[in-house]
Amino acid sequence: MRLQGKVAIVTGTRTGIGKAIALRFAREGARVVTCIRPGKGGEDTASEIKAAGGEALFVECDVSIEADVIKAVRKTVETYGRLDIIVNNAGVNFVKPFAETATEDWDRVINTDLRGTFFFCRYGIPEMLKTGGGSIINITSVHTVAGLPEAAPYDAAKWGVVGMTKSLAVEYASRNVRVNALSPGLIDTQIWQDLINAAPDKEECKNYWASNIPAGRPGTSEEIASAAVFLASDEASYCTGANILIDGGMTAQLVSRQNFESRALEGGTRA
Repeated sequence: MRLQGKVAIVTGTRTGIGKAIALRFAREGARVVTCIRPGKGGEDTASEIKAAGGEALFVECDVSIEADVIKAVRKTVETYGRLDIIVNNAGVNFVKPFAETATEDWDRVINTDLRGTFFFCRYGIPEMLKTGGGSIINITSVHTVAGLPEAAPYDAAKWGVVGMTKSLAVEYASRNVRVNALSPGLIDTQIWQDLINAAPDKEECKNYWASNIPAGRPGTSEEIASAAVFLASDEASYCTGANILIDGGMTAQLVSRQNFESRALEGGTRA
């Protein structure tokens, strides 16, 4: 087991990527603390882990509230005696024309996606240092390399998380705290299902997205969890400050298209 003896906090574990990471960490031997906003029914994931023979603790936590994060970190250390891994997965998805974006929209996204990540890093890193180091994994998005329309608060928050990731990685590398970002592309979660269900033509929607992903399909939460296990494990001991894209080649294709079009305008490719 690659995470045997380690203690991990994973936020946003009710469904999707966060739940997959929590379950996979437990199978790899970690003791997992699952965090969900009050009233969201997040205890189910911890219950699944315990039913499968693993160790888990559920803590209600609104990541945008400093006191909640302090409580979650304190409860983790009180229960398990240490903190080795944090996965900042909790986030707010947002799509709205910029002209219609209210201050309240901006605050809601930034406070969850960026402020919440700051809080867990701020209060988690001191606990990691007490036991010789640890690993922080910040779940971001392909929006960090390719901005999309009608997502200004979301893009700003995720770019901010990557900036913080790199700064913390440099600051704490010599003290054995590694900080990395995982940027998923289109993943088969409830968001993907909602997108399909909202489309006038479901098959056309699926085909459109498949045509824009070289792998020809959305990814799975389990594929993101596999990457998270690597970053959380000692196998990634020399990996810090990275923003790892897991998108089936989607952003690589966008760059390739841009480069091809640029060379075409210049009169063709060059050796």
